[in-house]
Amino acid sequence: MGLFDALFRSSEILGIAEETLEFAIESSEETHPNEYMGFLRGTEADRLGLDRDGLVITDILVVPGTESNSVSATVKTNQIPNDVKALGSIHSHPNGVIKPSNADLDTFGRGSVHVIIGAPYRRTDWKAFDSQGTPTQLNVIDVDLPETEDFFDFTQADIDEELRR
Repeated sequence: MGLFDALFRSSEILGIAEETLEFAIESSEETHPNEYMGFLRGTEADRLGLDRDGLVITDILVVPGTESNSVSATVKTNQIPNDVKALGSIHSHPNGVIKPSNADLDTFGRGSVHVIIGAPYRRTDWKAFDSQGTPTQLNVIDVDLPETEDFFDFTQADIDEELRR
């Protein structure tokens, strides 16, 4: 298993936080006419006050150095942090077609849920897909997101230790 594949873990995904979806839609619109691209991160449901096991998509990780244009977005895989909470990907289609392209399908094997947002970027202009590109249900969940400080669950000491290895 490579570093990129190690980013993704399997666990039941309960849905996406409403605020996270709104952020992605707004970011897609702001990036237009270029594609928007990021990776989905999850938070354990019990940390969000839900009485269920599983994960809720709460964050979008935009990788430094991502290059995009009107038909594609390219991520430099060496810039992706070793993040065990990554669940899949999210990107926009400025042409409005909410269907995975062949290039999308090539990247969908990494992670279990992939979201495509299409122009004109309304609340209804998105769909979720599994790793095979088949449409799948992704519930929108109204939860309070964790504080920003909680997003980074590592310290400088953790970074220093990793660099010594």
